[in-house]
Amino acid sequence: MQERDLKLNYLHGAAIMLVIYDMIVVNLSYLVGLWLRFDLQFSRIEGKYILAWSKFVPIYTLITLITFIALKLYRSIWQFASYTELKHVMYASIITGFLHTLLITLMFERMPIAYYLLGILIQFLAVLGSRFSYRFVLLLRSDRENVKKSQKDMSRVMIVGAGNAGRLLLRDIKRSVDYNDSVICFIDDDKSKWGRTVDNIPITGGRNRILDNVKHYRIDKIYVAIPGSSPEELSKILNICKESGCILKNLPGMCQLANGKVQVKDLKDVNIEDLLGRAPIKVDLDEIFNYLNGKTIMVTGGGGSIGSELCRQIAAHSPKHLIIFDIYENNAYEIEQELLMNYPKLNLDTIIGSVRDLRKLEQVFATFKPDVVYHAAAHKHVPLMEDSPCEAIKNNVMGTYNTALAALHYGCKRFVLISTDKAVNPTNVMGASKRMCEMIIQTFARKVKEKRASELRPIQVLKDNRIIEMEKYYSAVENPTTEFAAVRFGNVLGSNGSVIPKFKKQIEAGGPVTVTHPDIIRYFMTISEAVSLVLQAGNYAKGGEIFVLDMGTPIKIDTMARNLIRLSGLRPDIDIKIEYSGLRPGEKLFEERLMSEEGLETTPNKLISIGKPIDFNEDKFLKQLKLLSVYMGENNGNIREHIKQIVTTYHTAHVESINSELFDNKNEIADGLHHEDLPQAAN
Repeated sequence: MQERDLKLNYLHGAAIMLVIYDMIVVNLSYLVGLWLRFDLQFSRIEGKYILAWSKFVPIYTLITLITFIALKLYRSIWQFASYTELKHVMYASIITGFLHTLLITLMFERMPIAYYLLGILIQFLAVLGSRFSYRFVLLLRSDRENVKKSQKDMSRVMIVGAGNAGRLLLRDIKRSVDYNDSVICFIDDDKSKWGRTVDNIPITGGRNRILDNVKHYRIDKIYVAIPGSSPEELSKILNICKESGCILKNLPGMCQLANGKVQVKDLKDVNIEDLLGRAPIKVDLDEIFNYLNGKTIMVTGGGGSIGSELCRQIAAHSPKHLIIFDIYENNAYEIEQELLMNYPKLNLDTIIGSVRDLRKLEQVFATFKPDVVYHAAAHKHVPLMEDSPCEAIKNNVMGTYNTALAALHYGCKRFVLISTDKAVNPTNVMGASKRMCEMIIQTFARKVKEKRASELRPIQVLKDNRIIEMEKYYSAVENPTTEFAAVRFGNVLGSNGSVIPKFKKQIEAGGPVTVTHPDIIRYFMTISEAVSLVLQAGNYAKGGEIFVLDMGTPIKIDTMARNLIRLSGLRPDIDIKIEYSGLRPGEKLFEERLMSEEGLETTPNKLISIGKPIDFNEDKFLKQLKLLSVYMGENNGNIREHIKQIVTTYHTAHVESINSELFDNKNEIADGLHHEDLPQAAN
């Protein structure tokens, strides 16, 4: 409080000093103008002119102060004076000059024309100088501080982009004493700017000169200030910059440029997403809004990376009620508090529970009657599920069955399963369990269409391996209309268990960065993009579809790791070692989006396709699920053999022997990229 009072007193004191200064200078300006008119000889000035000027002083002082106050010349922070303040001073000089000319002529004496013109000009320069001199002094002080700093202690900066954003960024660096940066050169692709300077800083060429100039000028940091560039162009420039080994930062958007407030603090670290080289995926927001608006929506696994982003985007589309269902209370609490802060009027309930618990699910569905369910709850970590296959079945398969059954029982209009491309020709338990989840969705959809939904009953395992159906807690619904669908996509950047956070932690620790295989490739998409497409795909659901998202071009994990190292200002294999640990149990070199039996149908969004369902015997499948639940309940270690009988495309892989063959023969690796039996990778 004391510091605030001192600051206010200082500001008030500065304003009073400016008022006193203006009272003196505005009148002296016209006297000096009169003196100049008579060749700098005061004795030659006629007495009537001096008398008229002296009589008009109090009147003009009052007029000037009123005008200056109206134009807020005593309220601006002159440390940040800019074009706006210049305009105000110019307007004030014109208005007061016009009134001075009119009133002194009518009230006292017609003065020489030069008196009026010179008076207005001198007053403008004197008032402007008093305001902008503060900024000038600050710039001189900043330059003096920079000179005092040892050259070796300062970071040598290259700015890519000599447009408005680059110039504003340079101005902020120069006037700030908080940053130990010295701008050495600019890079710009506009050839007309080459060889010229921006505030005495040379523009040394286009993007093809970046690496040469880094060496020539011994650059430490590269600031990319081209917020209006397309994602493709930005990606090309960033890919050049990352080869320099410099610290790399990017000015992310146009809002700062529009406000004329580009500052060093606006710069962000370049993320791997910036190197994908494609425009962000767009969806029909109006379509999604119409679909979600006014509905009660439930998200299972709502605290996870995909589930929480689903909750964020759903909350932004005005649902009637949002229910977050998750077994992990910490994540559920975090997303709950975030949503309540950002959407204070959101009708939100957070329920802690497991999708394994059908009675809990029945209770939740009976209480809230959700219209739409997004089922994101699942165990997704491939190697961990290889070690605990029964847990994958309990949570993924039986959890999906229980949630779908509760949705059917309580009249849910639409049920959307979040699936994965690892369900295609799976070589791991997690992928096989997600394929069974897709089969559950297809079974439920078929039973609903054929009006045989009453055949769908709870699966419960009690003592002595007896399969007990919960007749006491469940009664079949006549002719339910729930539409079941699944959305299948690959890896998402930054999700829990993905490689990006792991690589970043390894780089921060000094390495090594561990990659399973030099040729392993994956499809990637940002979390927000994937979830937006999930929401739109859910709008297309009619029952039984498996929607397949277009993930773009696959990326080598090894290339991604090397790019992350370079973005950290380090050199792969020199500063940070890269080690190849070998494919883990259940991993593939590449992912497939479709099984060989499937085909694709189009949707209004070209990035969302529909996989043609593979026919299977639903009644046999339901019996197999009941039998599987017995082995699951016993935690039977041989459960993989029973999974194979259900998911015929599931093949376990002998990873160790495959790894040695792949590492021994590089040519076989390239051929293996298209081989269906290679092991599959984790998220």
